[in-house]
Amino acid sequence: MVTEQKRDIRSGSVVAVVAILLAAVNLRLAVTSVGPVLAEIRSGLGMSGTVAGLLTSLPVVCFASVGFAAPRLARRFGAAAVVASGLVVLALGLAIRPYAPSTLTFVLFSGVALGGIAVVNVLLPMIVKERFASRTGMVTGLYSLSLNLGAAVAAGATVPLTSAFHDDWRLGLATWAVLAVLALPPWLALSRDRAPVAPADQPAPPPLRVIREPVAWALAVYFGMQSTSAYVIIGWLPQIYRDAGLTAETAGVLFAVTSFLGVPLGFVVTTYAGRVRSQSLIALGLGVAGTAGYGGLWLDPAAAPWIWAILLGIGNCAFPLVLTMITLRGRTPATVVRLSAFGQGVGYLIAIPGPILIGVLHDASDGWRVPLTLMVALMIPQVIAGVQAGRDRQV
Repeated sequence: MVTEQKRDIRSGSVVAVVAILLAAVNLRLAVTSVGPVLAEIRSGLGMSGTVAGLLTSLPVVCFASVGFAAPRLARRFGAAAVVASGLVVLALGLAIRPYAPSTLTFVLFSGVALGGIAVVNVLLPMIVKERFASRTGMVTGLYSLSLNLGAAVAAGATVPLTSAFHDDWRLGLATWAVLAVLALPPWLALSRDRAPVAPADQPAPPPLRVIREPVAWALAVYFGMQSTSAYVIIGWLPQIYRDAGLTAETAGVLFAVTSFLGVPLGFVVTTYAGRVRSQSLIALGLGVAGTAGYGGLWLDPAAAPWIWAILLGIGNCAFPLVLTMITLRGRTPATVVRLSAFGQGVGYLIAIPGPILIGVLHDASDGWRVPLTLMVALMIPQVIAGVQAGRDRQV
């Protein structure tokens, strides 16, 4: 009997890991698959430059607004069932939006897909804490690796897919819905064994409890600052290199280097972070790398473009680090999901103006030095918040 129980536990753990990794692959491809075919989308739908700019900030708006609902949904229906539902919503959004008849409906169904991602974003750290409490760093590292891999593959494969489908960008984009469908079976299996976040006979913790915790605010600010940096890099880094005289192909390769570095480095950072009591020095080191990367771009993007790309790639590892810190700062899965919802919700709200403001400053100054000065300055609150969030304490 004991042997059978152990076998069941191991089997359940394998299913949970597979489920987490498959879900993580889907968490950014709705965003990174659009950029490579944006010109075709604009041409096909008659999309204005203003709306195209809106698509850059739409992810953070959706992640901020929808993510707050995830803890309540998890308490009522179970976290695994909500994640499964989020994947269904994501698949529908990805499948329908390329065939939208107008710009408005394309944006609407992009929001549907991103809303599905938002609830999964918030709940995965809680599920990691619940099922892998002693291995949160390693499992978080694996799912951040999967997330970055999915994002990079979608960015790199959308154009070849479109070409394979006789230059049909709609089918090239819709294909990514298949990955969301493939992620469903293990989550349906996990949802049958529902483990509620809070016992049914006890009321949920009062909403203000997490809001009053300094560590929650530190996590939120750190999440917001690193999200601002990440989406500025996604939206503007290739253009910064191109404006410095580099070819479009070279700029694309440099951007890919920055993106792909997050795959191995993110795993290393989170695995190490899960083994130490404090993550403050890690946050400091990543902040220094990011500051140096932006500083190098400020001096001259073309002077040492590969070094700046690598430094920014290292700085981008703040994302998997903050996910790890969220799981470590909460004593229980219920607290982790509250920290995750608050940190990501408030964090994405903080990040909304960033990519837009960078574009405004570029247009106003007719160059990149003023926007890059802002990015260097924003690394200061990121480092301060990261050091505070990384202190050895729990709520």
